[in-house]
Amino acid sequence: MTATQTKLDTAQLPQVHLPRNPGTELDLDWVARVQANQSAIERRAATLGGRRSVKKTHQAAWLCKAVSCIDLTTLSGDDTPGRVRRLCAKAKQPVRADLLAQLGMEGLTTGAVCVYHDMIPTALEALEGTGIPVAAVSTGFPAGLSPLHLRIAEIEESVIAGAKEIDIVISRRHVLTQNWQALYDEMKTFRQTCGDAHVKAILATGELGSLRNVARASLICMMAGADFIKTSTGKENVNATLPVSLVMIRAIREYFEATGFHVGYKPAGGISKAKDAILYLALMKEELGHRWLQPDLFRFGASSLLGDIERQLEHHLTGAYSANYRHPIG
Repeated sequence: MTATQTKLDTAQLPQVHLPRNPGTELDLDWVARVQANQSAIERRAATLGGRRSVKKTHQAAWLCKAVSCIDLTTLSGDDTPGRVRRLCAKAKQPVRADLLAQLGMEGLTTGAVCVYHDMIPTALEALEGTGIPVAAVSTGFPAGLSPLHLRIAEIEESVIAGAKEIDIVISRRHVLTQNWQALYDEMKTFRQTCGDAHVKAILATGELGSLRNVARASLICMMAGADFIKTSTGKENVNATLPVSLVMIRAIREYFEATGFHVGYKPAGGISKAKDAILYLALMKEELGHRWLQPDLFRFGASSLLGDIERQLEHHLTGAYSANYRHPIG
């Protein structure tokens, strides 16, 4: 085995099954102790790119790892079965077969495919036999302002339809009014309704007003049993950022140290460049360690990101950049 293959093989290390986060009782004293020093957080995030630059084979390995952690997503009003089938084909073969063969990465797939409820059957059919899970957005996505019983029913319908992961949106008003009990109760209900399907709690961080609110909302969603916490719907004016990610990742670390349970993280919205994906992976590794670089604990919510990663991998192998249109997503 060559050194190149050895480095790239680390992008597909086997996952060790972890117990799900069962949640804890709501601890308002713990929530009240949570603070966020915005200037320090922004300084820490700003240093990441300058200190963490990977090149050549190391870069290719990190990019293959990023591919395995992508929730390949289409959430448009004009989605069609044909578009979803093309997206699923891309999830099964995210990078050109000849490039993966040269990298020694045959069999690489994305982490999941994320769609609206109506497209779950189409995605399941297209992904049958691959092991790639289907994720569905739910609970009145993206605003989360539907009546509670309808949001619960939406989760139930998506689980019955076969979605293995449910991306729910929290009620932002509970955070903005500091009604932590209501947020906890809502999230706990969503988790129970999901049953065996894993639940990702979308905080819509760009609408929460402060990093302290982000930290507290992250903690409460984990207390209520969230399997993942996720930055954004992708529909807000501000989506995933490194400072917000640092706050949420450190909340995950604090929760793990207190309870022993792993909670995943999903930055979503606005991550479209391969170099940005590496920054997020580096942040995860530095703050949480290698175990959080596996797809069961880390996902990118993205679509255009995959095209740029494929372009960078082709450049790594050929020394030439190709046009963006040569790497369609779906």
